[in-house]
Amino acid sequence: MRIFLIAGSIILPLVMFFLQKYRIKFRLIFNLGAILSTLVFGNIASLSIYQIIKDNTVLMTNIHAVFLNPFFLITGSYIGIYILYLLLLVTAGEK
Repeated sequence: MRIFLIAGSIILPLVMFFLQKYRIKFRLIFNLGAILSTLVFGNIASLSIYQIIKDNTVLMTNIHAVFLNPFFLITGSYIGIYILYLLLLVTAGEK
């Protein structure tokens, strides 16, 4: 599983980089996916923190429950891959 996670963080941004070179629609899809992922990720995080403050519970023990939310994990991983993809674009654009 560790190899899969590490390989995915290297291979997926490269695949995104090469796909966007061939079709401009991929760039739009990647950007829209990043916007949607950021909204979902941020809303889950803020609602979790709000619930902890509202319930007056201990932050350090209850906030870790957010990591069990699959939407939080999926959107967070896409944001990470997208950032690496953007860094590839910036690096390729510099000469």
